[in-house]
Amino acid sequence: MSLAWYVVLVGATAVERLAELVVSARNARWSFARGGVESGRGHFPAMVALHTGLLLACVAEAWLADRPFLPWLGWPMLVLVLASQGLRWWCIATLGPRWNTRVIVVPGLPLVARGPYRWLRHPNYVAVVVEGVALPLVHSCWITAVAFTLLNAVLLARFRIPAEERALARATAGGAAAHPAVP
Repeated sequence: MSLAWYVVLVGATAVERLAELVVSARNARWSFARGGVESGRGHFPAMVALHTGLLLACVAEAWLADRPFLPWLGWPMLVLVLASQGLRWWCIATLGPRWNTRVIVVPGLPLVARGPYRWLRHPNYVAVVVEGVALPLVHSCWITAVAFTLLNAVLLARFRIPAEERALARATAGGAAAHPAVP
């Protein structure tokens, strides 16, 4: 895969992220109209910056460090990128209007326990982690893969997942909960 095709792949990922934001905004309106409560807003700008940085760093490292496409690494990583997108959109389809890039819980809705949520509490985070490793490695951008993975691990473990768990616990204590998700 040439650098030009890699830039197209990263660009397509950026377009996909923009589509997520459109879905997220629509779903936020739906949730707020039904009494949804947002939690964890403080970490959201850092999450947006990190995910934007991933896309920019992939292109910058590939170009500035003249990273090669290594077929034995790049093709399997491309498969993982596509699989992560499939998992992400499975999460979005399963949660329907309750899916959001923010943590918004609508009181009174039952916890989602179908689709990928049947097996994993936070399957969307699996998609994010896999994509964060695989997308840079499609074109052997190992510095970006390591940096994003470490920063994302801190963001998820210290801020995002605890905020989501607290929101779910509050809603569950009141009777039922909707299952929020991330990009």
